[in-house]
Parts: sequence; structure tokens; C-alpha cells
Amino acid sequence: MSYVITPPQAASVPVVGRSERFPIHRIYCVGRNYEEHAKEMGFTGREPPFFFLKPADAAVPVNAGETGTMAYPSLTSNLHHEIELVVAIGTGGRNILAADAHMHIYGYAVGLDMTRRDLQGDMKKQGRPWCIGKAFDQSAPIGPITPVAQAGDVVNAEIYLQVNGKDRQRSNVSKLIWNIGETIEHLSAAWELQPGDLIFTGTPEGVAAVVRGDMLTGSVSGLGTLQVKIA
Repeated sequence: MSYVITPPQAASVPVVGRSERFPIHRIYCVGRNYEEHAKEMGFTGREPPFFFLKPADAAVPVNAGETGTMAYPSLTSNLHHEIELVVAIGTGGRNILAADAHMHIYGYAVGLDMTRRDLQGDMKKQGRPWCIGKAFDQSAPIGPITPVAQAGDVVNAEIYLQVNGKDRQRSNVSKLIWNIGETIEHLSAAWELQPGDLIFTGTPEGVAAVVRGDMLTGSVSGLGTLQVKIA
């Protein structure tokens, strides 16, 4: 097949213990999926889950043991960090039951849902889509994917983020409002999931602004450490 322009190289993420990489199809994100974060954003209770997307090429893949770089984005003066457990889908499907969701998961990774909070807030006030606050270039730094068999007890894993060596976010994946299986059930009812999909499962409380020069270090127990510098 020929094209009128050269197709871009497929976005992909390294995989722990493999030379092959994980190709990214879509990036789905779950909003307000930890109760304390929902409260700090002005909401309470177990709301029905909602989702937004980032383009596949918003990912900033970071190899194990390396420090990634994310450029401070344009148009904002309030860039926020959001540390998240990322689920990598290996087998697609529609209307997947929560009890069967584990059969569709290839592995897990540590990710950052970076947010232009001021732009997101402006769009919310106007009742407009807030893609500009979430789906910008380099808005999804992500570490290597750890296959399920090597990932350990992810559903009870500690999750944290430090900025310049000081704690900003610290919680446990068990505190997800909608757990991994429930999230996949809701998501696959709205979209047919495909191999290569990534699901950012939500962030705990403690989101805050970062500036140029800050070093972000985040982890989910059993999945290694993601380190990113804001350029």
C-alpha cells in the first residue's frame, strides 16, 4: 500500500524483559476514580465512571532506569501531575464482564496524566470539551509495561509520586472507586477495546502544579519507577 505522505511511526512502549515493544492503539483515561481526589476536585461519592482520551502519540515512553523528559507545554501556567496505574490491553473485546476482565490484560505500567489545569478549568466553566487541558503533546509519560505474570499484587499496590524528592501523592490501588475489572466492563460497553489500548485508571489525592526543572518520580509497587524531568 502506498500513501500520499509518509505514515508516522507507531507509538509504542517498552516491555519488561522483552526486546519487542507494546504498540499503542488508544489511550483511555478514567476521571476522578479515587474518592479523596474526587473530593479535592469538589466532588463526592461513587459517581458513575466517565472517560476521556489522549492521542497515542501523547505518550512519552521512558525506559527502565532512565529519566524521561517532558517539555513544559504552551498556553498554561498551571501544569499538574497525576500519577496513575496503567492497564495494557492484550486481547480486545466488547461488553467484557468485570469478572472476565483479567483475561484481556497484557500487563501494567506506571503513568502520568499531565494536565493543563487552568485550561481544563476554563473549558469546564464554559461547558465545552476539555481536550485542550488533557490531550496535548507529551501529556502521557509512561514507564515500561510489566506483563501480568511478573506484576505481583497490583490491586493492592502502593502508588506514589514525589516531586524533587518530596511526597506529593501517596495512596493504594485498592482505593480505586471503580476497580480494574469494573473499569474495563464500563469502558468496553462504550468502545470495543483493542489490543494495544492503554487505560490510565485514575489518580489519588495530592495533585498539584509543577514547574520547569522539576523532577517527578512515581511508582506502583511491583512495576518499577517512572522518572520524568520537566524541561
